[in-house]
Amino acid sequence: MEKKRVLTIFMLSMINVAAICNIANLSFTAQHGFSSLFYYLFGAIVFFIPVGLISAELATGWPERGGVYIWVREALGEKLGFVSIWMQWIENIIWYPTILSFSAASIAYVINPQLAENKFYIMITILIIFWIFTFINFLGMKISGWISSLCVIIGIFIPVTILIVLGTIWILKGNPSNISFNLKTFIPEIKSINQFSVLAGILLILGGLEMSAVHAKEVENPQKNYPKAIFLSTIIILIILSLGALSIAVTIPLEKIELASGSIEAITHLLSYFKLFWAIKIVAILMITGALGMISTWIVGPTKGILATARHGELPPLLQKTNKKNMPISILIIQATIVTFLSSLFLYMPTVSATYRLLLHLAAQLYLIMYVLMFISAIVLRYKKADVKRSYKIPFGNVGIWIIGSLGLLSSIFAMIFGFFAPEGYEKPRFFIFFQITGVIILFILPIIMHASRKPHWHIHKNE
Repeated sequence: MEKKRVLTIFMLSMINVAAICNIANLSFTAQHGFSSLFYYLFGAIVFFIPVGLISAELATGWPERGGVYIWVREALGEKLGFVSIWMQWIENIIWYPTILSFSAASIAYVINPQLAENKFYIMITILIIFWIFTFINFLGMKISGWISSLCVIIGIFIPVTILIVLGTIWILKGNPSNISFNLKTFIPEIKSINQFSVLAGILLILGGLEMSAVHAKEVENPQKNYPKAIFLSTIIILIILSLGALSIAVTIPLEKIELASGSIEAITHLLSYFKLFWAIKIVAILMITGALGMISTWIVGPTKGILATARHGELPPLLQKTNKKNMPISILIIQATIVTFLSSLFLYMPTVSATYRLLLHLAAQLYLIMYVLMFISAIVLRYKKADVKRSYKIPFGNVGIWIIGSLGLLSSIFAMIFGFFAPEGYEKPRFFIFFQITGVIILFILPIIMHASRKPHWHIHKNE
């Protein structure tokens, strides 16, 4: 009996909005002023929409547990399938310290705002939060899911709404804006090749729709309604991200926007202007709650994918270990250990923002490798597995899949190439380039070596 389709266009759109909209990312684009809107629109057309449509086709054709691993494996083989899910997992690990530094900066505004740029405080707070939430996830998905849902609702949507509303009122009351709104400032003025590096970060911010694609089979009339949900999601997400970033940019000079604390600084400035001093700590606590909710969600999410590949024999039995709640405790501990190592970068780099950007760009590079494999797989599977039924299929036959797939593929490759260049004004440009190139090479080769080294006895869950 076919499972009842229960998701409406609006419901799926809200799932996408919750997955993508992250107040911690607003400072990154706010630094680019009015042109942040251009970057978002460009990213949506060449990347966000293609990811959503292709993910829907792949998820409805291959709904098995494992997601991108299954899709790439079916098209390009087990080795590249493992590389794809590895990239999705390791990218998240490298991204964790950035969202955690935002949490630490928000906590600082509750206890002592000067701590927001204290590197030692940021590192210690990151470690405490991440290890606590790692152990919370040992308790199972039910508790983890409840925490995540509650945190996202009260900790992301409410603060973003406050930021946008107050920023709009600020402008309407005739206050001076730190940015200009015209065609010249809308289109980025490219003075050096380094400015293209921002595209990698933009695509990372807009990434993640492949996660919600697992719900595509539950959508009413997916062939018609899924693309509608994607376009509705795109509009809502672009409005939230653009208005949020612009609200920061109009109130804080671009050169003074800190990546980890820009959002809370802007809200503090606006609340102070409207003499709502009592609300500053309340909003800061809400933002902390939202960030922690995202951390709780993403700590366990990618580990489920890597666990699925481990049980196909890609990783030794030790890393396949789960507890009574079926949580992958070995993998969770390993990723917490890696986060501990990465957090030490905050002590080495000159500023918190420098470390934030360093890790954000490396995470983007690795995530884009996964997307390159996913886009190629979608095109290959149209020919290799043409007989597999897909509840949603990109229209216009093979021409349609080539257009959408190529758009996403080329944008990913383009962003990857320029992602190796240090952003304009970066404090340690040579170290940035070295870190990006070395990180990508090592973390790409590592899963290939692991795949080649696997043993037959590692595959101990042959029925999965």
